[in-house]
Amino acid sequence: MSDSQDSQGSSQAPLIEHLIELRSRLMKAVIVILVLFLGLYAFSNDIYLFVAEPLMALLPEGSQMIATEVASPFLAPFKLTLVVAVFLAVPFVLHQAWAFIAPGLYDNEKIIAIPLLVSSVGLFYAGAAFAYYVVFPLLFKFFTQTGPEDVAVMTDINQYLNFVLKLFFAFGVAFEIPIATFLLIFSGATTVESLSDKRPYIILGCFVIGMLLTPPDVVSQSLLALPMYLLYEVGILFGRLVKRRQRSDDEDST
Repeated sequence: MSDSQDSQGSSQAPLIEHLIELRSRLMKAVIVILVLFLGLYAFSNDIYLFVAEPLMALLPEGSQMIATEVASPFLAPFKLTLVVAVFLAVPFVLHQAWAFIAPGLYDNEKIIAIPLLVSSVGLFYAGAAFAYYVVFPLLFKFFTQTGPEDVAVMTDINQYLNFVLKLFFAFGVAFEIPIATFLLIFSGATTVESLSDKRPYIILGCFVIGMLLTPPDVVSQSLLALPMYLLYEVGILFGRLVKRRQRSDDEDST
């Protein structure tokens, strides 16, 4: 009886230790986000103006953004600053997650996990940058020039923020497609040949996802769907290269 109790207690001890470590790493991540937020809050209005610049630069003369709610002039920059703090803290948060799961991984898994972790962060940032510098100018130019001439363009600051945050997230996630494609090939869940044969369905799926994640217009849907498909091809390319290297290594070992 005492032996079973000892074994049960020893199995619970590692679980408690893991939970304590998880809490510690979550607290570190929250503290870093809070510190970044407090440091950025003094520039919250400047950050909002920077994000709003692609639209404001295209507004007709005499037009401006407006606040239709009493608290919007405070809440919109506040919300954006918090999102930016989380955005900047992503590398640290992922490092804490990596430090938590790394002890349970094999050496070969660690070798592939580190480049994937770094590249996933870089691709997410690249997707957000692509949305800001490429998609927003084209999209807002289309919106501001296709409306009736007698309608004044005065966008609510809160509605604009929700709109651009949705696009930032959509393009950031879309740029993760090479990582997902590579993992599917590397894990053996599918093959390069199988993914290559499914190109027509992938193209259709990209436009369906673009339709669901972006505003209901052809421009923004196409600006998301086309990069998604190109990134899908990049994932297939890297998967093909890795598979060739694995085959050559196997032949050399034999």
